[in-house]
Order: sequence, then C-alpha cells, then structure tokens
Amino acid sequence: MPISSEQATHDRDQHTPDFATITARQQETWSEGDFHQIARLNVVMAEALCEAADLRGGERVLDVACGSGTAALVAARRYCDVTGLDYVESLIERARSRARAEAMDVDFVVGDAQELPFPDASFDAVLSVYGVQFAPNQERAARELLRVCKPGGRIALASPPPFGWSGDFFAVNAKYVPPPAGLASPLRWGTAEGLRSLLGADIASLDIQERPAYQYFRSIDHAVDVFLTHFGPAIKASAASEDGHYRNHIEDVFRRYDRGDDASAVIENTYLLSVAERA
Repeated sequence: MPISSEQATHDRDQHTPDFATITARQQETWSEGDFHQIARLNVVMAEALCEAADLRGGERVLDVACGSGTAALVAARRYCDVTGLDYVESLIERARSRARAEAMDVDFVVGDAQELPFPDASFDAVLSVYGVQFAPNQERAARELLRVCKPGGRIALASPPPFGWSGDFFAVNAKYVPPPAGLASPLRWGTAEGLRSLLGADIASLDIQERPAYQYFRSIDHAVDVFLTHFGPAIKASAASEDGHYRNHIEDVFRRYDRGDDASAVIENTYLLSVAERA
C-alpha cells in the first residue's frame, strides 16, 4: 500500500533529532566541572592548528566553540584580529579573563556554532579544536563555517578520530550516556570521508594529517581524576554508571595509550588536523 504524504512526513519527523533540545542538554553537560582544566591539555593542538593555517598578523580569525579561548589566544599572539565564540557563558568569562591577563584584545562572545552571529565572508580563517565537532546538527554547523569564511580563506580543524585515545574514550562514554537516536557521531569530523561530506564542493582543497598530541599527568589515577572532576561528559557518564565501573573502563583507556616509562603518565592522543581552503 502506498504511503501517504502525511505518513511520510510523520516518519521523517520521528527520525529527525530534536536539535534544539539536544543542544540545550549539551550546553548543560559542557557547563559541568571546569572544562578549562581539560582545554589546557590541548594547547599543542591549538599551536599546531594556527601554524598549519599559516595565520598572519592583521587577519580576521574566528575560533568556533572556543571553550576558555586556547586557540583564540594562540591566534592573538600572532597579532591576528580574533573573535572567539562558545555557548557556555562561564567558559567565555574565563576566556575573557585570560585575554585580560595577557593584555590581549580578543572579542569573546556567547553564541551557537550552529547559528554564527556574523555576516557572510567575515573571516580570513575559521578554527576549531575539538569544538564545532560536537554540534548536534553537523551539516548546519559545517555550512556556518563555510558561510562566514571568505573565499580563499582557511577552515582549520583539530578533530577527534574514531580510533586512538579519543575514539576509545568517547566509545566508553557512549556506553554509559548513549547519544540521541539519529545523531551522527562527532568522530565523523575525524575522518577524511566525513570532512569531505560535510564541507563538500564549497572548498578548493583539503589537507589532512594525523598528528600525535601528548597529555602529561602525575599518574594514571591522576589522569582519571582530572577528567572525572572537570570534564562534563565524563562527569555525566560517571553519574550514569550504577555499578561504578565507568572509572575502571576509563582507566583502561588511559593505560592503553600511556607512553611513559615511569610512574607518571604520558597519554598519546592522535587527532586529525585538517585545513580546507574556501572556494
């Protein structure tokens, strides 16, 4: 029997994620703990990203889902005119205080990566370090990156891939806090196929590299404590672990990627560094 147009619309709506509700829940999750204590581990990614994007003094740069401003501040040290955006107000306040401490003039604003409050072609370069990748509506977020980037400009991303420490860590989290039905994995941004699908025909070129980043802790226990105290998604997953096994599973992930040879922990995290030229 043919399906009516009304039934088809209903079925489509049933399978379409409620992006607004998911975004609000994510905002609450990322407000848990103190994400700045995690972002400080990503300085090496931010520096590599700004180098790969070849940021020059005087260029207009946007750091999307900037958290406490790590990549934005690296760009500002190159004398770029920088704007940072995040939807967690407390992180924007932390970013502003960091900029003041370094006497840097960076414009930090509260906003959503899925609806950037900037005109078309506003920036020479658009950056994100483990940020925009978590936007629920990935296609819309990708369109926004492209929209605000000038033709010939660069979109530079440090993304978590579906392998290595990041892939294993987020796989454990998903077992305790399953993602909403129909939502694409943020690890999609950490694959060549995913990036090409998201950025599509609107880019002239795409350079992709796998890079290692190392996180240094006093011990494996210290690494786990840092994440369970400060990282919102880990805090939520731990609370959802009725048997208390979440900590053990996360500890296993950290041990798997520990490259240290003493009591301290040196965690190897492979990430995908990509630079796309806007067509």
